[in-house]
Amino acid sequence: MAAAAPTSFSTASASTGPLNPPTKAPAASVGFLSSSSPSLKALRSSACSRAASGSAAAARMVSAPAIKPQESLDFQTSVFNKEKVNLAGHEEYIVRGGRNLFKLLPDAFKGIKQIGVIGWGSQGPAQAQNLRDSLAEVNSDIVVKIGLRKGSRSFAEARAAGFTEESGTLGDIYQTISGSDLVLLLISDSAQADNYEKVFSHMKPNSILGLSHGFLLGHLQSVGLDFPKNISVIAVCPKGMGPSVRRLYVQGKEVNGAGINSSFAVHQDVDGRATDVALGWSVALGSPFTFATSLEQEYKSDIFGERGILLGAVHGVVECLFRRYTENGMSEDLAYKNTVESITGTISKTISTKGMLAVYNALDAQGKKDFETAYSASYYPCMDILYECYEDVASGSEIRSVVLAGRRFYEKEGLPAFPMGKIDQTRMWKVGERVRAQRPAGDLGPLYPFTAGVFVALMMAQIEILRKKGHSYSEIINESVIESVDSLNPFMHARGVSFMVDNCSTTARLGSRKWAPRFDYILTQQALVAVDSGSPINQDLLSNFLSDPVHGAIEVCAQLRPTVDISVPADADFVRPELRQSGN
Repeated sequence: MAAAAPTSFSTASASTGPLNPPTKAPAASVGFLSSSSPSLKALRSSACSRAASGSAAAARMVSAPAIKPQESLDFQTSVFNKEKVNLAGHEEYIVRGGRNLFKLLPDAFKGIKQIGVIGWGSQGPAQAQNLRDSLAEVNSDIVVKIGLRKGSRSFAEARAAGFTEESGTLGDIYQTISGSDLVLLLISDSAQADNYEKVFSHMKPNSILGLSHGFLLGHLQSVGLDFPKNISVIAVCPKGMGPSVRRLYVQGKEVNGAGINSSFAVHQDVDGRATDVALGWSVALGSPFTFATSLEQEYKSDIFGERGILLGAVHGVVECLFRRYTENGMSEDLAYKNTVESITGTISKTISTKGMLAVYNALDAQGKKDFETAYSASYYPCMDILYECYEDVASGSEIRSVVLAGRRFYEKEGLPAFPMGKIDQTRMWKVGERVRAQRPAGDLGPLYPFTAGVFVALMMAQIEILRKKGHSYSEIINESVIESVDSLNPFMHARGVSFMVDNCSTTARLGSRKWAPRFDYILTQQALVAVDSGSPINQDLLSNFLSDPVHGAIEVCAQLRPTVDISVPADADFVRPELRQSGN
């Protein structure tokens, strides 16, 4: 076992939040500012004086259980160096990545002669190419082979990426599974639910099933089943969509360690190899750091996150605010800039590099008032929907919904097929097409205070739900902050929110279509009504935001990866052809 190397970081206080307010704001570092920095002192002084002079409204408390204790996520590795980090008072363990670790891959993958990558959807192309390229750098003879169903249109795309039948790196899905020692099942969630029995039946005894999402476990649990006991089951889950995983890996050739963070889980280990194989897989993908989770915690946070800040909720927020701004006399172009462009550009860039507090701190006095008004009015309505969504995921209801929706994509029982339609033809997204066409290169859009207040309230509400449900800070921050501002939002800035809703994974697209209207409606019916009626700002809520220990934890996570902005040119060759069909 590699020794755990403690990493020295500043600690923050134990978990607190608006449902469990801190008794006193800690003096430790918050956000990306030192606790002794003049700017942070000024920010706190300003906030305190505003709290003293403002009229505090009683918080509309949402009933929630006490914080669940975090399960132990320690792990043992004989190949990689394990580090201990402190996130908001919680000790967690990680493995740093980097191309200098590729030389360890043969040891991590000991006993593996073929890695079968099954599927060519969002994650398949990126993971297959990253694995192949990483192993090639150390002259490994491990074969990375793509497995596709007969007649799939993806054969041509896989060949274009360098995988061929002649070289033994491209073939039939079940032949590939039967011949692989490590099977990465990267087909859609609904396809996994419909085909898992056949997949399991073709796997070799003592082989390893690799997942990049815990959805299949959730489905098996919902029908009272589990994985076969003669195989190991692991997961490596990049905290970003496939094109981001590939693009940042390519950029990482110039900046060592550039990539997308990943979580890993060992659900079943039949021969003691599972942890090192999972960590090797993550390192080979280019993950700057890898943190431990469980397969169950992963699918709960991931499916929930897609419906929240990562896609569904942000879709609902921008639809709501665009309508609000135009109804109040703002031009359509400016309303689009002050909603979508503001969130996916300047706000995301600021959070990525400096943290959420920096968004607030960048505003003038009037801007801070507008931010506070929006934050105070939006936080609990957002939490209301997020709370419901998490429990639908945890109960299996949302998983069953995805499986059933996938089956409606095809004709059955005499009823027609209902595949997902496009959303990019409505007025807002046509305006977005025009705005992007006229946008100067490098323009990140305005920092619009009211929009910032709503978006940050949404992000903090999601953090609080996951915290109360016992998720680790690594998972909370990656699922609620990093994946949003460093992976998805840059793509949405380049092509629009509707582009992502129309082109990301099936599970995420289904979730966005289902939950985005809920966020839109509740903000319209509750948050904006509260603003228009002059409801006082909840100063306790604002104070909790300013002193929340999550800001310090985000700073620690930011230090664990190189600051490399993902580049998303319009003609980027890492984007699958079908992802270029929509301009919005």
